[in-house]
Amino acid sequence: MSDTTALPAPWAVSAEPFDSPDAWALLREYYTEVADRYFTLHEDRRATPEEIEQGLAEYPKDHLTPPDGVLLVARLGARAAGCAGVRLLDRRTAELKQLFVRLGHRGAGGAGRLLLAAESAAAGMGAERIRLDTRLDLVEAVAFYRRHGFGEIPPYHDDDYAEIFFEKRLATAGGARG
Repeated sequence: MSDTTALPAPWAVSAEPFDSPDAWALLREYYTEVADRYFTLHEDRRATPEEIEQGLAEYPKDHLTPPDGVLLVARLGARAAGCAGVRLLDRRTAELKQLFVRLGHRGAGGAGRLLLAAESAAAGMGAERIRLDTRLDLVEAVAFYRRHGFGEIPPYHDDDYAEIFFEKRLATAGGARG
């Protein structure tokens, strides 16, 4: 007898236009989740629909587009389940933006797969290191980045919502870490 239990479909990650329906839906979910967590912590309420719309309208649409940026969408089977953005800050430094996996798909390896794809995309753009910022209340994110080799660095920009900054050296063409 053969086992008829189906294995879950593998993660597939590919670049998509920032304004594709799947990419935009993922970015909306990401923004809603982090805004809700912020307002719950600081004002004991969730973000309003107007605040979500305003935040999305103010989001820079051009910084995750080639040649100096990319938005990656992860699919589990046919369903868009996560995203991550990468943009160049300068010739040698990339920045990771909006690493997000939908709630129902967390714990299935998608975040790690997205991070690997983001690091590869950054290296492909010529970056030697990748940086990011996050908030301290996003404890899962802070632990994830530390677990994946990111070290804390001094702030590299000024943003009211950025509380902790990380950096990781990327693999060189020969595979060695710098």
